[in-house]
Amino acid sequence: MAVTDAAIDKIKQMILSGELTPGDRLPKEADLAERLGLSRNSLREAVRALALINVLDVRQGDGTYVTSLEPRLLLDTMSFVLDLHRDDTVLQFFEVRRILEPAATAMAARSMTDAEIEELRVILESLPASPTIEELVANDLEFHQRIALGSGNSVLCSFIESLSGPTTRARIWRGLTQEGALDKTREQHTAIYEAIAAHQPDLAHSWATVHVAGVESWLRKALA
Repeated sequence: MAVTDAAIDKIKQMILSGELTPGDRLPKEADLAERLGLSRNSLREAVRALALINVLDVRQGDGTYVTSLEPRLLLDTMSFVLDLHRDDTVLQFFEVRRILEPAATAMAARSMTDAEIEELRVILESLPASPTIEELVANDLEFHQRIALGSGNSVLCSFIESLSGPTTRARIWRGLTQEGALDKTREQHTAIYEAIAAHQPDLAHSWATVHVAGVESWLRKALA
């Protein structure tokens, strides 16, 4: 194992053991390096690497702290990587969406409160009668993100939000080229909302599958 990797692993073990918890400040560099049996250069490299993936927060003139370690924060790095995808992988992102979003929608149908369902209705009805493509896509993203949040699972929500970026261009393309895209989106969003509002997880799961699979099917034909 490389020296820097070993240093990273030792800091990780301190977090996993509870010796360091979210918000804690790391000991001074010299003290921590001696305690872990590392050179100060190796420790600096490890801290730099862990800061890049949002595990540590280096504050100039103050010290180095463990971040909140919330899933959304830790998955920011994955979002960055996903944004670098090639166009020929976009179908794979839709395949993952087709697996995750129906599950999140079913969970939302079980757990969303009346107030959260009302927020979803407001999003649904905020779409203008004749929206621009940008308005349609923005509303679609907000609608799905609200449902993901309503699942009550922050990790699942973060994964779904990470997939939004790589599929946005395909959503715009569909809105520009597929006849009836607006009507289909509005109809399917309404069906998803009604299933959630009625707390019918199986129906919500089915409509979410139809919705994502429809876009995926259109994209496969368009790319062919």
